[in-house]
Amino acid sequence: MKFTRRLFGSAAMAAALIAGNAATAQDDPVRIALVVKALGIGFFEAAAKGAEEAAAELGNVEVIYTGPTDTTAEGQIEVINSLIAQQVDAIAVSANDTDALVPALKKAMQRGITVISWDSGVATEGRELHLNPSSNPLIGNMIIKLAADELPEGGQVAVLSATTTSTNQNIWIEEMTKVLGDYNGIEVVGTVYGDDLADKSYREATGLMQTYPELDAIIAPTSVGIVAAARAVEDAGKVGQVNVTGLGLPSEMAGAIESGASKSFAIWNPIDLGYSAAYLAYQLATDAAEATPGAEIPMGRMGALTLDENTEGAMADPFVYDASNIDAFKDIF
Repeated sequence: MKFTRRLFGSAAMAAALIAGNAATAQDDPVRIALVVKALGIGFFEAAAKGAEEAAAELGNVEVIYTGPTDTTAEGQIEVINSLIAQQVDAIAVSANDTDALVPALKKAMQRGITVISWDSGVATEGRELHLNPSSNPLIGNMIIKLAADELPEGGQVAVLSATTTSTNQNIWIEEMTKVLGDYNGIEVVGTVYGDDLADKSYREATGLMQTYPELDAIIAPTSVGIVAAARAVEDAGKVGQVNVTGLGLPSEMAGAIESGASKSFAIWNPIDLGYSAAYLAYQLATDAAEATPGAEIPMGRMGALTLDENTEGAMADPFVYDASNIDAFKDIF
């Protein structure tokens, strides 16, 4: 096993073996680092809960929940280098940049550390597999469909995304653009970036409404941006005029659904996403599975992840939340 080889290669383990006081490598916990885009974001805190559920189910697993204080590649690189120094067994990262993290992650893999990406991916040379929360085309279609469903006669929509380098948001927006022609009369008038910061996202949403006075909807494919946009619509007195939709958490969007600032939104269960990421990292770190095209890797209660030619796979379809079901989910995540 990867972590067994690393542990037996350490001076500390060698000394312990000579003294005859060491247990077998199997007695040492498998340490899985869940690296998120930034700390303090509800989506990732829910994912961490799921990772802990996987750890409890697997047994002898320690989850290290960590990330930078802001959504930058530089912050994540610093975190990754620290984890390499700690000699963790696996790193599961939701990346702030597709390419910038690759050198640090390659160094981790060279040190025998399993590396996967989840939610927001890195380039293939920087990880062993990538776990998409859902199919990118399905997500792209969903976020524009949610806006278009409320605009049968067409209208103006704008996008409030996370960062300019955020892998997953950029892919979803690209997929959304591919199907834009399927929705007659829908015009995307602008795209802005809130950097997954509540205050900046609020200002960007406010700016969109000022720049485009005929704006009908704001699509935010980020759990921070969608909440900030809904609050901006409420504060601008434009509930009923501008509909906020995209990807968000039921616990954070219940108020917007109640006020009417949002008619509906979608998300997968972040608890399941964190659970799946931790489970997959464990499978690879213990050599129970190998990330190769076509492989089916167990994810516990979530079934199995089937990898494509790029060693990527999708967990589940997005689920739509609205006034009819929000109360059943708002106290869960």
